[in-house]
Amino acid sequence: MTQELLTSFFGWMAILNIAVLLFTTAMTVLLQDWIAGVHARMFQMERPDVKRAYFRYLANYKILTLIFCVIPWLALKLA
Repeated sequence: MTQELLTSFFGWMAILNIAVLLFTTAMTVLLQDWIAGVHARMFQMERPDVKRAYFRYLANYKILTLIFCVIPWLALKLA
């Protein structure tokens, strides 16, 4: 694999993961009460616990996207 191919791969992977993160964040913010109610019933959880789980999910997804997509892309761009 060439450096250009790897740079392109990590760039597109970063774009797709950031798009998923933004979409998930938007849906969680816009439909928060409805989604929390559905998931609370589905998993027998309290609504505050569901909202905490959303926050944890979004935080972990953001960190993983930065570590595995954005930082390798940036390192390859600077090399």
